[in-house]
Amino acid sequence: MKATAFRSLEDARGRFGPCALAIGNFDGVHLGHQALMREMVAYANANGLIPAVLTFHPHPAAIVAPERIPELICPLDERENLLASAGAKQILVLPFTSEVARLQPEEFVSQILTDALETGAVFVGENFRFGYQQAGTPEILEALGRQRGFASHFLKPVTSRGEVVSSSLIRRYLARGNVSRAGRLLGRCFSLSGDIVAGHGIGTKQTVPTLNLRPTPGQLTPRGVYITETISFPEDRRWPSITNVGLRPTFGGDELTIETFLLRPLDGWTPQHIEVQFRRFVREERQFPNPAELKSQIMRDVSRAQSYWRRVAKSAQPAPSIY
Repeated sequence: MKATAFRSLEDARGRFGPCALAIGNFDGVHLGHQALMREMVAYANANGLIPAVLTFHPHPAAIVAPERIPELICPLDERENLLASAGAKQILVLPFTSEVARLQPEEFVSQILTDALETGAVFVGENFRFGYQQAGTPEILEALGRQRGFASHFLKPVTSRGEVVSSSLIRRYLARGNVSRAGRLLGRCFSLSGDIVAGHGIGTKQTVPTLNLRPTPGQLTPRGVYITETISFPEDRRWPSITNVGLRPTFGGDELTIETFLLRPLDGWTPQHIEVQFRRFVREERQFPNPAELKSQIMRDVSRAQSYWRRVAKSAQPAPSIY
């Protein structure tokens, strides 16, 4: 499902609304974001408005607190695709500049929400802040909405197993390698995607051959060895796999690499673009005395991954009939 994406306020002006508008960074488009999108889309459909999203790039911290810029859960193109899948028909990726950061709440509402985007309803989290030095509160947004003719809707935090779902919590889980818990909060597997790049040739000669993925600058990349599923695009071929994210310390590496070993033969051509979906943490990356010992460990990792995929296949089978 595709949405029309705009890259500037002027590009969107006169072409965007009237809309119901979800506002946020939406990094990861996690369960909380998805709940907000469902409410916005339902309201838009019931009231003859276009379901739309206002998001920002780069992350506002790059301007207001550059020392605290977070690594992103997903790159911008993936964020747009996930928002479109959640029902957005229009997406404005507003460049977050120092000029935008200095807008007073009243200016943010008048210049962006109403004059440019023709907003009929706004949907945000109940802790939403906006405008210069985050002076805009939900109460201020609601009052300005009454003045400017739009409704304001505030979504309570979504919880999962007693935890409030947030991008910062998901980042913490990913940084610790807990991709399964991060995936539950995302509502899907965490993934890395990109073009296949040439490796150093060491795997083919000394350990096992791998597909090597180019890291996306600024995206969080959890270190370690993981059970994964690899998908090639655009043909949608799939393989169970095991992936190492790290610096290749056994070979004196100092550059981050993402190396994936397929557990089934690579039938046909080598893919040019893949997505690697992270299922389970296996172990931390560590240095081995020599390539032979590393290869032995990889074979043990492969055995563990194969057992995991056998369990997955067994659980997916229908129960036998008792009649």
